[in-house]
Amino acid sequence: MREYVELGPAEELGNGEVRGYQAQGTDVAVARVDGELLAFVDVCTHRHCTLSPGEVDGDTIECECHGSVFSMRTGEVVNPPATEPISTYPVREHEGRIEVDLSGEGS
Repeated sequence: MREYVELGPAEELGNGEVRGYQAQGTDVAVARVDGELLAFVDVCTHRHCTLSPGEVDGDTIECECHGSVFSMRTGEVVNPPATEPISTYPVREHEGRIEVDLSGEGS
């Protein structure tokens, strides 16, 4: 059974936007892509920069520090210099709130 943690109001996250949160000592980013919520660790695996301020293109995000591009859906590296994927998390909108499960990877 999933253990969801509340992050904040769903209305604060518009389509095509990414927002960073702190939950249980973990930096988490949540994006809304074509109405779907995607959650991932908010730290680039290349030089540990914050990802949430990066540029979104579809379901990818580009780290503003060195240009690594990641799939927000799978965590895979789309464009280096990063070589390691980022973690993704199950996420949902429940009763107008964004909730994420940090106990396991993948949606």
